[in-house]
Amino acid sequence: MAHMPAARILATSVVMASVALSAQAQDALTTPKPEAPRFKPLPPPSLNFYGSPGLVDMPSAEMLPDGQFATTYSWFGGQARYNLTFQATPWLSASFRYNGIQTNGAQIGGFSTYYDRGFDVRLRLLREGRYRPAVTLGLQDFAGTGIYAGEYIVATKNFDTPALSHRGGAGRLKLTAGLGWGRLGSNGSIGSISGTRPGFVAGNTGGKLSYDQWFRGEMAPFAGIEWQPNDRWGFKAEYSSDAYVLETGAPNVFARKSSVNFGAEYQARPGLRLGAYYLYGSEIGVTAQIQLNPKHPTQPMRVNAPVPVVPRSSWATDERHWSRDWATSTRAKTTLRDALAEALQQDGLILEALSLPENGTEAELRYRNPRYRAQTLAIGRSARAMARLLPPSVETLKIVPMRGGLALSQVVIRRSDLEALEHNPDATEALWAVTGLQAAEPLAEEALVSGDLYPAFSTSLSPYTAPSYFDPELPFRLDVGVDLKASYAPAPGWRIAGAIRQRIWGNVKDGRASNSVLPHVRTDATEYAQFGTTLENLYVTRQWQMGRDLYARSTVGLFESMFGGVSGEVLWKPVSSRLALGVEGNYVVQRDYDQRLSFRDYKTFTGHASAYYQMDKGYHLQVDAGRYLAGDYGATFALDREFANGWRVGGFFTLTDVSSEDFGEGSFDKGFRFSIPLDWLLGKPSRNTFGMTVRPTQRDGGQRVHVPDRLYGQIREAHRIQLTRQRARIWE
Repeated sequence: MAHMPAARILATSVVMASVALSAQAQDALTTPKPEAPRFKPLPPPSLNFYGSPGLVDMPSAEMLPDGQFATTYSWFGGQARYNLTFQATPWLSASFRYNGIQTNGAQIGGFSTYYDRGFDVRLRLLREGRYRPAVTLGLQDFAGTGIYAGEYIVATKNFDTPALSHRGGAGRLKLTAGLGWGRLGSNGSIGSISGTRPGFVAGNTGGKLSYDQWFRGEMAPFAGIEWQPNDRWGFKAEYSSDAYVLETGAPNVFARKSSVNFGAEYQARPGLRLGAYYLYGSEIGVTAQIQLNPKHPTQPMRVNAPVPVVPRSSWATDERHWSRDWATSTRAKTTLRDALAEALQQDGLILEALSLPENGTEAELRYRNPRYRAQTLAIGRSARAMARLLPPSVETLKIVPMRGGLALSQVVIRRSDLEALEHNPDATEALWAVTGLQAAEPLAEEALVSGDLYPAFSTSLSPYTAPSYFDPELPFRLDVGVDLKASYAPAPGWRIAGAIRQRIWGNVKDGRASNSVLPHVRTDATEYAQFGTTLENLYVTRQWQMGRDLYARSTVGLFESMFGGVSGEVLWKPVSSRLALGVEGNYVVQRDYDQRLSFRDYKTFTGHASAYYQMDKGYHLQVDAGRYLAGDYGATFALDREFANGWRVGGFFTLTDVSSEDFGEGSFDKGFRFSIPLDWLLGKPSRNTFGMTVRPTQRDGGQRVHVPDRLYGQIREAHRIQLTRQRARIWE
C-alpha cells in the first residue's frame, strides 16, 4: 500500500489564513442607485488540466468569481485527473486533485496505474488594471510525494478584440507568461536557484509540507494565448515548461515530441464547458468543466406569498378604546392559540406554545420550523400571523424559535413597526434596525401549550449512498440502498430514534483490509460492509437548557455503525456572541461487524473541549482539543465558509501525539467537506442538504465518534449572527 501518496493539507491551512481579507459577503444588502450603469458580468475563466484557471496544461493569473466551486475531469496520454477547486476569497483559491497515471509497470512503484492525491493553492498578488496584468503565485502539489510538485509566478492580461470577434461581437484575447519551478521548470530551464531539487521517490507515504523545496532548483518560462471570439468558443495555444520525465519513461504510454499544445473549448451550457486538445506533438486530450456558484442558484426560490399585514385603525390602537376582557378569559386565549396554530400550519410551521399575559399588550409565540432553512422567514411569517389574529391591544410580539425542545432565542417586534413598514422599499433594514433579539425566558406558567404535539412518532424511507475513496485497486467504491428511520418524541427535549439500513448493491466490502498499527477504530470499514441488513443506530437523547446561555445534551445507545455508548455535552452560547464554548465526554464501545446489538472488546473514553467562533463574511472557525477514539491526544482545526443561502465549504486537519510513522499513509488526518442545500437546487423550501466529507486517506489517528444531535449547529441557527445574515428573508 506504500505506493499511494498522501494528500496535502496546506490548501486548507492557507484558506484559514485568508479569512481576514476575504471577499464581500453574499448577504451584503445594498440598494443600487437608479443611475448606476449595469454591465454584463464577464464569464468565469476557463480551467486547465489541473482544474485551475489556465491555458491547456499551464496556469494563468486569473481568478474565479468569489465563492465559485468547480469540478473538472481531464485526460490525455494515459493520465486522468479529477479536480475540485474552490475560490475561497477573491484572491485565494484551493484545489484538490486525484490522478491516475498509466505506467505499464515502469518508473512509478511498479503499478500499471499509479494513483496520487494532491492539493494546490493560488494567491493573487496583483489585480489586473488598465495597463497592468494580473499576477498570481501558485503552489502545485506542494506536500507529500510531490509527483506533480511545482511552483510558479504568472501574469495574464486581457484585451477586448472587436475586430477579431465573431459577427462583430466583443471578443477577448488573453496573453499569459510565467516562470515555473519543479515540474514547471523541467523543460527549457534558464537557470536554477539553490542548486538541485530532490525529485519524486516512489513509495513515499508523504503528507508533510515540502516547504524546503519551494521555488528551488531549475526554473523555466512558459507562455500562452487564449482567444474567445464570443461567449461560446475559446481557442488556446501554449508553450509548456513541463518535461513529463516520469510519464515519458513508461513504455507505450506517452511520447513527448513537442513543447507546444493547442486546444478548442465550447461552452455547452451555463456552468458546463467542454474541450479537446492536441498536446506535446503526440497526444489527444479532453476535458469537462463544471462550475457552480452559491450566489447563483440553479432555480429561483418559490415560496407562497405571505398574508399582508393589515394596519389597525387609529381607533383600535388608542388605549382609551382597548378592551382587555379577553386577556383574562382562558376560553378566549385558547381560541387565539388554535387560530394561530392553524395559520402557522398553512406556512408549514408548528405552534408549540402561546403566552398571553393579563396586561393584554404583549404576546409570546413559540414555534417549530420543519420547512424553511432560514429562520428569519419563519419569524416573519409568525409575526404576520400574530399581527393579523391577535386583538388590537397587543403591541409587543415576542417570537421564540424552538428546536428539539430548546428555546433558541427571543425576537421582539413592535406590531406598529410591522404595520408602518409593510410597503416601505427599505422595509428589511428598517425593521431589523428596530427588532430586538435576546435570550429566551423560561416558558411562562400561564402559557397555552399545544396539546397534540407529544408524544410524536414519525417514520421515513429514503435512499442512501455510502462511498469509499482512493483504494489503489479501485479508486471509487459505492454502496447504495435504503434507510428506514423512525423517531419517537415522548415530551419536549426527549427523542428516541433509530435506523435500519438495507444495502441493495455495493462493492465497498471488496476494499483493501486495514494495515494500521493503531486500534482499528475506522480502518475496518470493509469488515462492517460485509453485511447487507444492519441496525445503523438506535439511541435515546435528551437536551435541555441548564441556565441562561447554557445548554446540555445527554445521549445513550448505538450512535453510529461502529460505536455505541454514553455521551454528554454542555455548550455555552450567548445569543449575541460570536464565541461559543463546549465540552463533551463519551464512553464508547466498539460495535460488532454485523451491526446488530453485540459489541467487540474495544472500549475507550473520548472527549473534547471545543471553541467555536463566527467570523465576518460567513467564516466559521472551530477548534476541538482532547482525546480521540484510538487513545491519541491532540486537536482538530476546522474552517468553513457558509453562504447566506446555506452553501457550506470547508476543510480541517488534526494533529495528535501519534507519530507520522504510526499513523501511516498521509502522516496525519485531514480533509475537506461541502454541503449544498436542497432548496438551492430545487427552488422550493427545504431544510435538507446534500454533501460529503472527503479524507484523502482514512486512517485511525485523530478520529472522533459521530454522536447525533450535537448542540452547536442547532443553537446558532437562531442567534444574532445567523439571523442578521438572513434578514432579507423576513418579509418573504
